[in-house]
Amino acid sequence: MKFFLIAGEASGDQLGAALMAGLKTLDPQAEFVGVGGPAMQAQGLESLFPMDELSVMGLMEVLPKYRALKRRIAQTAAAVTKTAPDALIGIDSPDFCLRVARAARPDNPDLPMIHYVAPSVWAWRPGRAQKMARVIDHVLAILPFEPPYMQAAGMSCDFVGHPVATEQVAGSDQAALFRNVHGIAPDAPLVLCLPGSRRSEVARLGARFDEALIRLRDRVPEIRVALPTVPGVAGMVREMTRRWPTAPIVIEDADEKRAAFAAADLALAASGTVSLELAANRVPMVIGYDMAPLSRLIIGFLLRTDTVTLVNLVSETRSVPEFLGRACQPDPLARALQQVLEDPATRMAQLDAMDLTMERLGRGGEAPGLRAARSVLTAIRERRSR
Repeated sequence: MKFFLIAGEASGDQLGAALMAGLKTLDPQAEFVGVGGPAMQAQGLESLFPMDELSVMGLMEVLPKYRALKRRIAQTAAAVTKTAPDALIGIDSPDFCLRVARAARPDNPDLPMIHYVAPSVWAWRPGRAQKMARVIDHVLAILPFEPPYMQAAGMSCDFVGHPVATEQVAGSDQAALFRNVHGIAPDAPLVLCLPGSRRSEVARLGARFDEALIRLRDRVPEIRVALPTVPGVAGMVREMTRRWPTAPIVIEDADEKRAAFAAADLALAASGTVSLELAANRVPMVIGYDMAPLSRLIIGFLLRTDTVTLVNLVSETRSVPEFLGRACQPDPLARALQQVLEDPATRMAQLDAMDLTMERLGRGGEAPGLRAARSVLTAIRERRSR
């Protein structure tokens, strides 16, 4: 079978790679075309253009690239028709993927259209599910509470588990080696700085996060900082951190990143999937996020939940402190970091919530990529039978 996949950012690239591995397990002759990053390309995807072109978020961030994105949508939709796949699978990045599906549908009325990662209709813009159902047949959900929202809108939906729950984490030996290599004392607090995987996120959050960590170091002088990053923004991060008074250990290598997570005592992170990576490694955290003023205003008006941090949502707690929009400022971030670092009760509440989150996301079960692949093949069969 041939599958047309589209991913627009690093987390989607990882999801897509795991799904492709699962599809190859079930169908060794599977072929892949579409748009993806290095992880998907390593699994055999022929990418139409660099995935990094799609890694933008927020109204004001997208506007300058609107014409280029519109051309890519048309190009991708035309490629769907030309390649005649057995299914179109969009992976996260709904603003791009759903537009491609909509543009491709008239020429491909019987093509099964699948979306991996349900839109956050539980958080804001609930009408998106109904709009999505006009072109999408089936949804692969990575959060356990999402299927009812999708099914109510008229799409089939399976919870396939979250990949982070089954990803390998580094052990104590690797953590100790990381500290030794970088000259970090065993008792020195190691803080991860994670300002995001998009260029717009790093540009907006990087300086605030650095200032928060400077203030934390004023109060806890022995802290060290590591900054794991991804290829799409690594150059930008290195250039930016050359000017930071608090020079972090910049990490690009995946194995070293896992070791850093295992060695860390605390994290300051942008809102997103990274909070689940931290939870899998039992790293207590503080979350911060902001957008351009107009995007912030619109989303703030539409937001339907009192938290956007996934650990809080899945565990049904509010143990992870978050600072969004105007509240994302260095001083409150620094104070929250110090409390999480130094208060045992605060840390234990987070650790309990993290363990519950991983259990609910499928830890100990079948690999989500394989579960997602089975769901895809079932959806194709059901679409054909109709």
